[in-house]
Amino acid sequence: MRILLVEDDVDLSRQLKLAVGDAGYAVDHAADGEEAHFLGDTEPYDVVVLDLGLPKIDGVSVLERWRRDGKTTPVLILTARGAWSDKVSGFDAGADDYLTKPFHTEELLARLRALLRRSAGIASATLSCGGLRLDPRAARATVNGEPLRLTSLEYRLLHYVMMHQGRVISRTELVEHLYDQDFDRDSNTIEVFVGRLRKKIGADRIETVRGLGYRLTPLAGESDGA
Repeated sequence: MRILLVEDDVDLSRQLKLAVGDAGYAVDHAADGEEAHFLGDTEPYDVVVLDLGLPKIDGVSVLERWRRDGKTTPVLILTARGAWSDKVSGFDAGADDYLTKPFHTEELLARLRALLRRSAGIASATLSCGGLRLDPRAARATVNGEPLRLTSLEYRLLHYVMMHQGRVISRTELVEHLYDQDFDRDSNTIEVFVGRLRKKIGADRIETVRGLGYRLTPLAGESDGA
């Protein structure tokens, strides 16, 4: 899952990028509204954390432009402005959630998880596919109760396909949602990571749909979400 963090405070943005990255997400950062608008307009993020008080273009204007352009990415507004009128302006511009500074990092992460679940139409906090389980709160996964040892990219891949299980996902889509902007992206590496993940969760759980991509399904005899 890939997140855009828009924050002009250097120390806070460094702290948040580290925390969100450690929670298992790919993170891009924008320090002003102009860069934020460009990235949000050209990159397919799963969720955006958007500060309101930004240089060049303020956060509300950035959000209004995205929504006018038909961008439906969930947006969590993060700001020092706590007045009810500022919250109303943010929600009216198209925000999905609002968090006022100062805040606890764990609350931010919880709100991000909730936004991701909501956008994917998932009610449970824990993802499951047959005997495969993933807990985004702890960034941990198990197969039939046995813990999986995953690299960061293997975890991101598993998280994404479990959020979209049953749907065919192209290699291009995986590249766009697993890697941050600075990563040397190569769609051919996705096949390598899928192969590694198959060895850990069971080869038949991830189906190759020839010419289209991959699809996560339960094993034969397992019920979906059992």
